[in-house]
Amino acid sequence: MANRLFWPVVMLLVLLIINLLAFPGFFSVQIRDGHLFGSLIDILRNGSPTLMIAVGMTLVIATRGIDLSVGAVCAISGAVACSIILGSSDPASPATVTVAVVVSLLISLVLGLWNGFLVAVVGIQPIIATLILMTAGRGVAMLITEGQILTVNSPPFKAIGSGFFLGLPISVLIAAAIFVFALVLTRRTALGLMIESVGINPEASRLAGVRARGLLIAVYVFTALCAAIAGLVLTSNQTAADANNTGLFIELDAILAVVIGGTSLAGGRYSLLGTLIGALVIQTLVTTVYTVGIPPIATMVFKAAVVTVVCLLQSPRTTELIESARRRNARRRGKAVTA
Repeated sequence: MANRLFWPVVMLLVLLIINLLAFPGFFSVQIRDGHLFGSLIDILRNGSPTLMIAVGMTLVIATRGIDLSVGAVCAISGAVACSIILGSSDPASPATVTVAVVVSLLISLVLGLWNGFLVAVVGIQPIIATLILMTAGRGVAMLITEGQILTVNSPPFKAIGSGFFLGLPISVLIAAAIFVFALVLTRRTALGLMIESVGINPEASRLAGVRARGLLIAVYVFTALCAAIAGLVLTSNQTAADANNTGLFIELDAILAVVIGGTSLAGGRYSLLGTLIGALVIQTLVTTVYTVGIPPIATMVFKAAVVTVVCLLQSPRTTELIESARRRNARRRGKAVTA
């Protein structure tokens, strides 16, 4: 119970059980035209954009920072891609879609460099530095779309968010690839240790030879790249670029997923596996709201309640109480054996 992943897993299981009681066929998975369909598949598909961003957000928070601009980056990425596709002579061409995706990702790298430059070089607080792009990013997306909702009719582009590969949604496979890449890169190399050291004590890390400035820039660039991919998935799923609503409040869901997963906002130690569980908790909670019949407008209230409960259960005071109870039980068993 003292493990930081214990209570998030318990919360996820509770939500799944509630869905099963409200809808007996909740766990059923069907195969149609070689594709998997079902409520569990929907949770994975709908939660994949949040997971993509949450993976990058985990690394940012581990460095004692935060990125509020990911939602705006999502909107810019989708707007750029749709503008290129609509401006081409053959929107249904895979080559056109490839160019649109590549240009969107390159622009996201520039946006990530901007955030990293403000934080690591200029020295602006991360919440203020990313708030600048969060505020201006929506305006940039509106300029790109000229204030219109750009609807595209391109099967290759639609496949990014709605397509299937080997029976699984492509968006789920993309999210899994990002998660595995980040997990291997940070846990099988020294990069993860350096990120933790910068988050715990930047000055000591600098004295130890860690190039904190370059590391911070790389983390913000990676987060922007994750946000751009998530924006492409969201825009593709809607088959339209909506500068006002694409990625709206997704930065909050990503932060909630990271916090539920046990990563401290104070920086330092982090858990990508916990982030995965947190993202599943967030999306399962949204699904539960719809399944039980609660008005969708109350979703944010339930998200706040879940985060509050999980954070209280993960708090140091709760951990101390659990450990104290464990020690008392151990002493009692020891006395009983002695007697």
